[in-house]
Amino acid sequence: MAAETKRTILIVDDTEINREILGEIFKDKYNILEAENGKKALEILDAMNGKIAAVLLDIVMPEMDGYAVLEAMNEKKYLSHLPVIMITADTSVEAERTSYQKGAVDVIHKPFDASIVTHRIGRSIDLYDNKNNLETRVTEQTKLLKKQFLVLKKQEETLRENNNKILEAICTMVEFRNLESPHHIKRVKEFTKILGETAMNLYPDYALTPHRIDAISSASAMHDIGKIAVPDYILLKPGKLNPDEYELMKSHTTKGCEILRMLEGAQEKEYYETGYEICRHHHERYDGKGYPDGLVGENISIAAQLVGIADVYDALVSDRTYKAAYKPDVAYIMIRTGECGVFSPKLLNCLDQCKGEFERVLQRTKNESPYKSFSDL
Repeated sequence: MAAETKRTILIVDDTEINREILGEIFKDKYNILEAENGKKALEILDAMNGKIAAVLLDIVMPEMDGYAVLEAMNEKKYLSHLPVIMITADTSVEAERTSYQKGAVDVIHKPFDASIVTHRIGRSIDLYDNKNNLETRVTEQTKLLKKQFLVLKKQEETLRENNNKILEAICTMVEFRNLESPHHIKRVKEFTKILGETAMNLYPDYALTPHRIDAISSASAMHDIGKIAVPDYILLKPGKLNPDEYELMKSHTTKGCEILRMLEGAQEKEYYETGYEICRHHHERYDGKGYPDGLVGENISIAAQLVGIADVYDALVSDRTYKAAYKPDVAYIMIRTGECGVFSPKLLNCLDQCKGEFERVLQRTKNESPYKSFSDL
């Protein structure tokens, strides 16, 4: 087995005999470096570049005393990993207090006892070794955890993207089955985002953020997923639904929530909860006359309110089996005057602001081909 490499300590004292005494005490266990003044000590520390285990430092020295050396070592960040033990004949409380305040880990008084000095120096070195090793391990563990976190985050993002694509594919199939515009989901997402960004700027009390708006607009794709459970004769009926048929149609909100509950574990919590709110409550109205829960005012989540307006607007400006498309100006007036149910006055003010943007989205999507892939949603 290879012999253990001796550590190095630096003895700083302007009195040669003191350096010799300390050197004699430690020569068997440590390599000894000596400096007769503070300036020389700093030069040695710079040259050794972290290879010194401890510094034994006298306080009273010409040119640069021990306190000045401590201050310089602190500026160079040496004290964070290198123990400094003061060696002094000054037994006053003030000398000890100042030494500790400036970064020394221990104070030993002259004349010194060899066994005491050896024990206290060894203890200080061991403490700093443990501290430095712990910091190194923590740094390494932090790097490893950060790397693992980035991998997990990437996996989470991939899982979320795949889940979203699956859900949007299901929702798109519902659109095709319902003979709705092949751009309905895409436009509802865009309308929701535009309206949400306007609300964020006009009404800080909604506590909307870009991240929250992205989550709402993305989850809006699921608003009609429950229609997959509605019979074709109701979805495709060209005329007005009778009361029983209308009740079955309204059930798409609660049926959609049942579908989402089956997918809960496969979705990110925020995305699932937002999608659930939208799916269940996008037909609620501000005056409590919506469905399925008859919620009133701000008891309706902001996510459901935003999607509610976006969905109604797109339904009005699109051809459906039971009606022809309304012109954008007419659709805007119908929403504004409450013909499609009562909406939040604040969000209607937002609609006033972004009406032109809605119309530009509508015009652009009319000129686009239907979905090339589900990733275009």
